[in-house]
Amino acid sequence: MLDTVAVAAEDPNREQPWADLGLKADEYQRIREILGRRPTSSELAMYSVMWSEHCSYKSSKVHLKQFSELSQETPVGKMLAGIGENAGVIDIGQGYAVTFKVESHNHPSYVEPYQGAATGVGGIVRDILAMGARPVAVMDPLRFGPLDADDTHRVLPGIVAGVGGYGNCLGLPNIGGEAVFDETYLGNPLVNALCVGVLKHEDLHLAKASGVGNQVILYGARTGGDGIGGVSVLASETFDADGPAKRPSVQVGDPFMEKLLIECTLEIFAAGLVAGIQDLGGAGLSCATSELASAGDGGMHVELDRVPLRDSTLAPEEILMSESQERMMAVVEPGDVEAFLAICAKWDVEAVVVGEVTDTGRLHIDWHGERVVDVPPRSVAHDGPTYHRPFARPDRQDDLQADAAERLPRPESGDDLRKTLLTLVASPNLCDKSWITDQYDRYVRGNTVLAQPSDSGMVRVDEETNLGVAVSTDCNGRFAKLDPYAGAQLALAESYRNVATGGAVPLAISDCLNFGSPEDPAVMWQFAEACRGLKDACAQLGIPVTGGNVSLYNQTGETAILPTPVVAVLGVIDDVTRRTPSAWSSAGERVFLLGETREELSGSEWAHVVHGHLGGLPPQVDLEAERSLAQLLHAGVGLLTSAHDLSDGGLAQALVEAALRHDVGVSVAVPGDAFLGLFSESTARALVTVPDGEAERLVELAEEHGVPITALGVTGGDSVAVDGQFELPLDELRAAWTATLPAALA
Repeated sequence: MLDTVAVAAEDPNREQPWADLGLKADEYQRIREILGRRPTSSELAMYSVMWSEHCSYKSSKVHLKQFSELSQETPVGKMLAGIGENAGVIDIGQGYAVTFKVESHNHPSYVEPYQGAATGVGGIVRDILAMGARPVAVMDPLRFGPLDADDTHRVLPGIVAGVGGYGNCLGLPNIGGEAVFDETYLGNPLVNALCVGVLKHEDLHLAKASGVGNQVILYGARTGGDGIGGVSVLASETFDADGPAKRPSVQVGDPFMEKLLIECTLEIFAAGLVAGIQDLGGAGLSCATSELASAGDGGMHVELDRVPLRDSTLAPEEILMSESQERMMAVVEPGDVEAFLAICAKWDVEAVVVGEVTDTGRLHIDWHGERVVDVPPRSVAHDGPTYHRPFARPDRQDDLQADAAERLPRPESGDDLRKTLLTLVASPNLCDKSWITDQYDRYVRGNTVLAQPSDSGMVRVDEETNLGVAVSTDCNGRFAKLDPYAGAQLALAESYRNVATGGAVPLAISDCLNFGSPEDPAVMWQFAEACRGLKDACAQLGIPVTGGNVSLYNQTGETAILPTPVVAVLGVIDDVTRRTPSAWSSAGERVFLLGETREELSGSEWAHVVHGHLGGLPPQVDLEAERSLAQLLHAGVGLLTSAHDLSDGGLAQALVEAALRHDVGVSVAVPGDAFLGLFSESTARALVTVPDGEAERLVELAEEHGVPITALGVTGGDSVAVDGQFELPLDELRAAWTATLPAALA
C-alpha cells in the first residue's frame, strides 16, 4: 500500500494551508506533536473542522463544564443521557422518555437563508433520531435586524421559508419559537432550531463504535461538494489549485430523503440491528468517524473509496469535510449487516459498508490504496484546544446600568396610555407573528395540543393515557446586555413560566448560547456570566441542563449581537386534555393577576420602542417566586380557564393577546400607578381567569402557595377597557396588532 502518512513523515517541511483552514499556528504545531510528524492533507482537513469553534467548543468548554455538576435528577425521573451525547434524554414516566435539543445555524442562514435554515432543522432532527427517538415536533427561535432594514427583507423570508419548507415536508409540527428584532442582529441573524423526540427507555441508542469486527455502515444521501468547511472556513482550491471551483459552504437539504431516512432508521432500531449510531452534521465524516471511534473501543478502519459520491471530482479531504445532509453512520454486528441493508433497500436509502471497528486505538482511513489518515481518534474528537480566554467586566457596564429607564418620561393621561398601548402592540417584537407561523404546519401528526400563539408548545406522547410534554424557548437579549448573569436566569425563568402556564411540570433545559467574538474580553465576560447565572438558577430550581449549543463570532466589525442565551425548558403533563389554555374564551370569567408588580422598566419593550433606550438593571430575578407560581399553576389545572405569562410588554400585552385570541374583551381596574401596572415587566407573574363563582377557590390556592393575587376584573364585551383610563375596541387593537409584518414584508 502506498502510504501517504509515510510520505508526510518523510517530508516534514512541506507548506500546508493550516491558516486558510482556520487553524492557529500553535494549533497546527500541536497537531504535529500529536502525530509526531506533519499531518497529511486529509488529517489536516479533519483536525481543522473538528478543532473549529463550532465543533470543539474550545473557547467555551471551560465554562460549560459547570453544567455537568448539576444533579441528573428531574422532578419526575432521571436524565437518561446528557451532555456529550447527540441530545439529552429525560425520563417522563410510564416507560417513556423524551429527547430534545436546540442548536444554531446562524452563519449559514445569513449566507444562504433558505438552505441555511432548512438544513438547521434537518440537522437537529437527525440529532434526535440518533438517540433512538421518533422526532415529533420542532421549534424555531429566530432573531433579525430591524424590520425596516433591507437585509432583514433579504434574509427573513428565506429563513422562514426554509424552516417551514423542511419541517413541513418531514411532517413535523412547528409548535413554537420566537421572532425578535434588534439592530445588533443586522448582518448576524440567529437561526436556532429545536427538535423534540419520543422513545421508550429500552430504545435509547448512543454514539459509540464498540465490538471489534463490527461493520461501519454509511447510509442516506450521497456525499457532495455542498457544505465543505461549513463549520470552520470555506474550503477552497488550497488543496488543489487547479481543481474545481470553490465549493459552497452552505449545505443543501433534501427533506424527502430525510423523511425516508427517519422511517428507515426507526425500522432498523425496531429490528435491533444497531450497536452504535451517529448522524452526520457539522464536520461530516470527520466528526462521525472520530467521535464513534473515540466513544467506543478506540479503533476504526474506513475505506473512503466506498463512500457514495454525487461528485466524482471530490478529493479525499473534501469528502471528509463535506457536510452534505441526510446521512447517518451505524455500527452493526456482521451477522446483522444483510438485514440492515435489506431495510435500507426497502426504503430506497443507499447504504454501504465503509469500514469496521478495530482494536488498534487508531482511526485509519484509506483512499485508493493509500493510507491518508492515521490518528488517535480522541485527539480529533475530544482533545482539541482548550482556551482560557481572558474576560473582564467592561468599564462601560457601570454607565449602562446607571442609565435607568425608570427616569424616562411616561404617559400621564388615559389617552396617552391608550396611544402607548397601540404603539407597543404594533411594534415588531410584540405584533402578531402569523405572517411567519402560518407558513408552518402546526398540527400535522395529530398530536399537537398547543402551538403558536400559546405560551408554550405541547404535544401528546401517548394516545391512550394522554401523557404529554410542553416546550418553550425564550430570551430577552436586552436584559442579558444589562446584566448577563441575571439575563440568562430571566431567560430560564420566562421559559419555565411559559411551560407552567399550560399546566406542565418543568423538567429540564437545553440552551443555545449566542454571543459575539470570544476574542473580545467583554464578550467573554458576558458569556461567562451567562453560564454562571444559568447554572446557579438550574441548581436552585432543581432541573438539569441536558445539553445545548454555543454559537460565537456573531459580530459585525466591532458590533456584537446582544448576548442571547436562548433557554428551552421541557415539562411533562399527565393528561393533555386537562391543559390550561393561554386565553379565555367566554364572557363573565373573573380575571386575576398572580405575582407582584414592581417599578421595573429598564430593558422593557416600552423603553425600547417608545424611547429607543437601553440602560439600567433588568427586572429582579426571584426563582423561588417562579417556583411557587409554577406550583400554583399546576395545582390550578381544572380550575383555571386560562393562564398567560407576563413578560415582554407586561400586563397590557397579555390582556390584548388574551382578548384577541377568541374575540372576547375584558374590563379591568389596575390598582396604583396605571402605567406601571400595564407596562412593567416584573417577572414571576401570570394573568389568569376562573369561572364566575370560583374566585374564592383561586384566592385560597394562591394563599396556600404564597403567591400574591390581585383581582382585576371580568371578561366580556368587544374592547379592552381599563377603568378610569381608556377603552380600546378589539377591532382597532386587531388592526394595529396584525398589520405590521404583512405591511413590512409584502
